[in-house]
Amino acid sequence: MAIRLYKAYTPGTRNRTVSTFSEITKISSNKQLTKKNHSSKGRNNRGVITSRHRGGGCKKRYRVIDFKRNKINIAGKVASIEYDPNRNARIALINYIDGEKRYILHPRSLQIGSIIISGEKAPIEVGNALPLEKIPLGTAIHNIEIKPSKGGQIVRAAGTYAQIVAKEKNLITIKLPSSEVRTINNKCFATIGQIGNIDANNITIGKAGRNRWLGKRPKVRGVVMNPIDHPHGGGEGKSPIGKPRPVTPWGKPTLGKKTRKKKKYSNKYILRRRK
Repeated sequence: MAIRLYKAYTPGTRNRTVSTFSEITKISSNKQLTKKNHSSKGRNNRGVITSRHRGGGCKKRYRVIDFKRNKINIAGKVASIEYDPNRNARIALINYIDGEKRYILHPRSLQIGSIIISGEKAPIEVGNALPLEKIPLGTAIHNIEIKPSKGGQIVRAAGTYAQIVAKEKNLITIKLPSSEVRTINNKCFATIGQIGNIDANNITIGKAGRNRWLGKRPKVRGVVMNPIDHPHGGGEGKSPIGKPRPVTPWGKPTLGKKTRKKKKYSNKYILRRRK
């Protein structure tokens, strides 16, 4: 979970940082828990680019993660901590006493050999999954369900955690990492602890080629394009965008324009919007 610094041997290593991967205990993944992961490169079924700046990158197989944590009252032992190319968090391989193996998101401070369990009567310890109604106020949690039995959908990135602020009837008030405060059904499951690899946000890419390894293609500002390519394009030298407000390549307002639907179903559950 530490960061390794490079000396400036080349322009690509100047200011470049990488993870030390010191917490990784196993290099190869479990074949039964991986599957093929097709990359669409931002194209739809007709081959038309619908999401720009995607393509290339290293091939990677998908690790099937247990976001539901529905092995109720069955203890599992942490067998290894592994790297997952599909997310910035680490994953932990769990060997359950009934013989089944599953991957979960690796919480911070969860060690090899630790025992985890899911259920209403599970102890309040790192890695255990419980309904929100059974978790004390102020506890750090992650992998939180929005709908009961659907599986964790929020707070899954490296280093993130949410906190339980209040409880009222069948609703639990939670403060999310974005500072948003919202309510969630008390039957929804969440996992105790903060997600590991907390230094993920402090890594400096260092060179453009490293982004290409990740499947990210270059992004170009609209003001340096031609008028046919972007509404901001054209003009002589460093000209302004020439419009009342910044717009997307398709003419829609951008850079600060709120895109959330005003009548979205979950608005009533949000007590304070993110900043």
